[in-house]
Amino acid sequence: MSIDHYTYRITWSPEDNEHIGLCTEFPSLSWLAPTQEAALVGIRQMVAEAIADMQASGEAIPEPLAEKHYSGEFRVRIPPEVHRALAMQAAEQGISLNRLASAKLTG
Repeated sequence: MSIDHYTYRITWSPEDNEHIGLCTEFPSLSWLAPTQEAALVGIRQMVAEAIADMQASGEAIPEPLAEKHYSGEFRVRIPPEVHRALAMQAAEQGISLNRLASAKLTG
């Protein structure tokens, strides 16, 4: 498994006064460094080490989000009043409720 396929993010940590490297697929891992570049190098190394440890112990390795298949469908439970209000908005706009919800989710 290539560590290049995972989702990395570098952000500033005001508490630590350093950049912090994160990996979405490994939420318990982080790496602090004075530069963004060093934070990325550090978190990538931690992911590589975590994968090696997991492989050695026979644990399942997280699949990179970029390689997962998404159906484009998910269910959301909302209060009946919200459902009614959205259905009314969709009807007033002459579009399906699905199209209205999709438009609202995408901003």
